Amino acid sequence: MTLEDSFKSLSLDYLNLLINGQAFSDVTFSVEGRLVHAHRCILAARSLFFRKFFCSSHDQGQGGGGGGLDLGSGLRASPSRGGGGVGVGGNVSHVIPVNSVGYEVFMLMLQFLYSGQVSIVPQKHEPRPNCGERGCWHTHCTSAVDLALDTLGAARSFGVEQLALLTQKQLASMVEKASIEDVMKVLIASRKQGMHQLWTTCSHLVAKSGLPPEVLAKHLPIDVVAKIEELRIKSSIARRSLMPHHHHHHLDLSVAADLEDQKIRRMRRALDSSDVELVKLMVMGEGLNLDEALALHYAVENCSREVVKALLELGAADVNYPAGPAGKSPLHVAAEMVCPDMVAVLLDHHADPNVRTVDGVSPLDVLRTLTSDFLFKGAIPGLTHIEPNKLRLCLELVQSAALVLSREEGNTNASSSSAIYPPMTNDPSNNMVSLSLDSTMVYHNLTAAQLGCKLDGDDNDHQRDMNRHGSHQGGCDSSMYHSHDY
Repeated sequence: MTLEDSFKSLSLDYLNLLINGQAFSDVTFSVEGRLVHAHRCILAARSLFFRKFFCSSHDQGQGGGGGGLDLGSGLRASPSRGGGGVGVGGNVSHVIPVNSVGYEVFMLMLQFLYSGQVSIVPQKHEPRPNCGERGCWHTHCTSAVDLALDTLGAARSFGVEQLALLTQKQLASMVEKASIEDVMKVLIASRKQGMHQLWTTCSHLVAKSGLPPEVLAKHLPIDVVAKIEELRIKSSIARRSLMPHHHHHHLDLSVAADLEDQKIRRMRRALDSSDVELVKLMVMGEGLNLDEALALHYAVENCSREVVKALLELGAADVNYPAGPAGKSPLHVAAEMVCPDMVAVLLDHHADPNVRTVDGVSPLDVLRTLTSDFLFKGAIPGLTHIEPNKLRLCLELVQSAALVLSREEGNTNASSSSAIYPPMTNDPSNNMVSLSLDSTMVYHNLTAAQLGCKLDGDDNDHQRDMNRHGSHQGGCDSSMYHSHDY
C-alpha cells in the first residue's frame, strides 16, 4: 500500500465515524432541528475554535455552573433534554444549538474536518433554491455560488482556514462563468473576508462587464464602484500606452467590439439560466440592443417557451427582426424546428406569418416544403426525426394566422390562401411544393405517417390546440434541430 492509499484509507475511516452517527459520539449539535452526533477529540484537534469552546465548557462544568455558555457566535451549550446522557469521563453530554449556519453547510464543514476533503458543488440535477433550471449541473449557478459563500463564511467563523482556502479557490473558478449579479455578491464577500486574490478576480470581471456606474451603485457600495472605475481607467491607459497614437482610434473600436461581445455572451448565459431579469437589467442599464444581439432568435432555438415569452414581454425585441444575411425572423427559426410551442408564442405576440427572407421565403413556405419532403420523401433534411402531429399543428397555426391577417387587411383573395399549397407554376423546381392538394388529404397523410396515431381520436384536442395557438402541445426536442445561420 502506498502512502497516498494509506492516507485515503485513514480519511475514509474517520469519515465513517461521522456517517455512523451515534457510534462513539460524545457531543451532539442541533442544526435546523436536526441532531448531528460528533466527537470532541476530532473537532478539537482540527479546529482551534472547537478546542477553545470545549475547554471553556469543561472548565465551567468543573466550576459547578449550571447555565449554558454563549460565545456570541451562534453557539450556545445547554443541557440536553430528557436529563442528558453521560459522556466520556463522566461529563454530562450536551446538545449544542447551532444558529449561525444551516444544516447543509455545517455538515460540509464537519465532513472536511473529519476527512480533509469535501465537494462544495451541489449534486448534479438536484432541485435547489435560487435555481429554476431543470437538469442544472450547479457548477456556476446562483445556488452553487450561494452555497460556496455560506461555506466560506462558516469556515472563517469556525477557524477552519484550509476549508476557507479551498472554498476561495472554488469561487474563483465559479465566477468566470457566473452571472454578473453573482460576481458582485462574491466581490462584496471577498472584501469583507479580506481575500485579496478573489477580490482582484471579481473586480476585474465587474470592470469588464460594461455596467455603468449608476447601475453598479445599486448593487455595490460607493467606494467599491469608485475602485471599479479606477480599474477601467487604468486598463484603458495601459492599452493605449502599448499602441502608437494613430492606432488609438482602431483600439477604441476594438474595445467597443469586445464589450459588445461580452454583453452578448453574458446575455446568452442569462437566457440559458432562465434569468430574464438580468437581461432586462442589461437592456436598461447597459443599453443592450436585443435585436442586434439576436436575443429572440437565440432563445427560440435554445431556451424554453417560458423564457421566450418573458423575453417578448419585455417589449424590447422586434418579433419580426430579420437576422443575418438570410434575413430569417424568429418565426422562420421556429418553423424550421417544427416546434408548435415556439410558433404559438411568437404568433401570440404578433409575429408576421407572411414575413419573407432575402430569398422571398415565408414561414408558411418553410412548413409547406417540410410537409412536402415528409409526405413524398419520407424524411426532412436536417431533422433526424419528425412528429407528424407537430408538423401538422405548426402548419395549421401559421396558416390560420395568415388567414386572419389577410382578412384584417381586407384581402379579397383570402380564400385562395386557405390552400396549403399555392397554385401550380411553370417553374419545374416548384412543382413539388405547388401540388394542388386540399387540407384534408394532407392531414390524413401526415397522421397516417405516424404509427399508432388515429385522426379521429385527436381531432377535438387538436382543434383546442389550434384555438389557443398550441401553447401546450408537447415540447421540442433540441436534438433534432439543425443549426441556423442567421
